[in-house]
Amino acid sequence: MHRGGWAAFAVALLLGGCSNAIVPRGAETIGARPAPDRPPTRDTTRAPVMRPVPVRQPTAAVPLPPVLGVTPIAGATTAAAAGVVAGPPVATLPITEDTATRALSAFRTSCASLVRRTDPTGLTRGADWQPACDAARVTDPADARAFFARWFETVQVGDGKAFATGYYEPEIHGARTRRNGYETPIYGVPADLIEVDLGLFSTDLKARRIRGRVDGSKFVPYYDRTAIEEGALAGRGLEIGWAADPVEIFFLQVQGSGRLLLPDGGVMRIGYAGQNGRDYTGIGKLMKDRGLLAPGQSSMQGIMAWLRANPEEGRAIMRENKSFVFFRELTGPGPLGAMGLPVVGQGSAAVDVKFVPLGAPVFLSMDRTDATGLWIAQDTGGAIKGANRFDTFWGAGDEARAIAGGMSARGTAFLLLPLGTLARIGSGTQTP
Repeated sequence: MHRGGWAAFAVALLLGGCSNAIVPRGAETIGARPAPDRPPTRDTTRAPVMRPVPVRQPTAAVPLPPVLGVTPIAGATTAAAAGVVAGPPVATLPITEDTATRALSAFRTSCASLVRRTDPTGLTRGADWQPACDAARVTDPADARAFFARWFETVQVGDGKAFATGYYEPEIHGARTRRNGYETPIYGVPADLIEVDLGLFSTDLKARRIRGRVDGSKFVPYYDRTAIEEGALAGRGLEIGWAADPVEIFFLQVQGSGRLLLPDGGVMRIGYAGQNGRDYTGIGKLMKDRGLLAPGQSSMQGIMAWLRANPEEGRAIMRENKSFVFFRELTGPGPLGAMGLPVVGQGSAAVDVKFVPLGAPVFLSMDRTDATGLWIAQDTGGAIKGANRFDTFWGAGDEARAIAGGMSARGTAFLLLPLGTLARIGSGTQTP
């Protein structure tokens, strides 16, 4: 979802620079510029106002301590390079029945991909997962905790010090066609947006890609957020929908997917389809550095409140994030994570695939109870980089928004790998 999945929202995406979310007082003024050749339908209806959802206050918890004596390896680019050490037995972890059941369901759906894909962490091979995946197919959900204890061992990557944020599937007011109160376009992927694999031109640029467009005989960067909002794509028939509030759609772009609540009571689900190739800038960090956010206001809800209270300055700040996301309508199950599979609320998490195998279980023991539990790595995010960095997915609706918008948890992470993994890679492990 963060990637298209950009998957879906992390506070770090707002506060930090680069993923893979966004009434309205000021909805008609922040970034909403009507296309000159497509006047809105004239009617007397107006978009309903979405009520603010306050941040959910967490219940504090004491995280499990990491395994001591592990020396962090600066500059490590994979889990194997960062070093791993054995963690506690799975059976000793405080895994609840609910989290185990959700994790089992999510793990099952990941297995088809997990056993086939190459793991860039350097820890596992596809075949390593086959026994656990075979067992998962026939395990009764009531035995989910026993399943994980039977088929997995835990490892700590590096020093194990984890940081977790949250994202969710936004629900915002929108319409399929432009009408009064729905005047911010939601674009599909433009035909002139070209992605170039630089590795085809130089081995030094392997795995590097850029996006842009052809202008005459030159390849140039694609239009940035300001140019697009000022009409660079208007009149080309790219609009797949129209949002009621530009602040909400800005944050939905950060999340990577969401639901449009239509005027007729229907729902249109949209998901990430592409990005303009421009660098992501976290506006929360800009606002914090400039002293615009009061203490305790750096949650998604606090940032949105400031943007609406200061519409002109808010539009300018949002435009400092030159990145722009394009969408497509989703008609099947969703939202989809980086594996192309539906992500599970309170069960899926976004990770850096160089440090956590995509599809693997992870136990997070954090300083707040809601983030503590068993998660399945099914997504990625542009700001989710490095060892022990996670973005937890909370589903859709007000409760998900309230939790994800203020999620910021620290603690310890233990990666669950198939039994025997540590013995096989023992030469690369650290001994505390």
